Amino acid sequence: MRDETIGSFLARLAARSAAPGGGATGALHAAQAAALLAMVARYSDGPRYDAETVGRVRAAADGLADESVDLAVADSAAFEKVAAAYKLPRDSPDEKSARSKAIAAALGGATRPPADLMAAAVRLIGLAEDLLPVANKNVISDIAAAVAAITAAAITARVNIEANLPGIKHEPLAAEFSAIAALADGVTDRAERVIAAVREEISK
Repeated sequence: MRDETIGSFLARLAARSAAPGGGATGALHAAQAAALLAMVARYSDGPRYDAETVGRVRAAADGLADESVDLAVADSAAFEKVAAAYKLPRDSPDEKSARSKAIAAALGGATRPPADLMAAAVRLIGLAEDLLPVANKNVISDIAAAVAAITAAAITARVNIEANLPGIKHEPLAAEFSAIAALADGVTDRAERVIAAVREEISK
């Protein structure tokens, strides 16, 4: 996926196949958001700007862009395991039991990438909030674009976590994932405030 063309990825996304799917696209939303924030930081590197904040945001955003692509790959691989578990035989009681356990384990594994994506979204919205006050005003609309992508990533992560929760039989793990899913509301609220601030600034 990392070296794939956009056209090839979209063709695979549109195909009737288990992966890639929404989870991978959510991670790529985060990757694009991170790249946009890194770009804005690079346009804000002159002596008029806050070098410490800009440098910190740039480095963190570059790292998150890379991490998010890895999450897209991980999400696709994890969902393929879920699809394989559902295809296991269930003709006998033993087979049914083994299949049920395999599905539960696969769903637990498939919930980790969206949980990690939510953590990335939380970090990204913080970077956007830090960057906006010190950014080059000529490119702050790209912060709004980044924040919109962060919102998409967070919502996708929440929905994918919630979709898997009923099949996760380990209660502490299900509780952990449920708490992570709830973080989406905070991300979207913060995103709305950043976008409002950008719109106010560019309207002056």
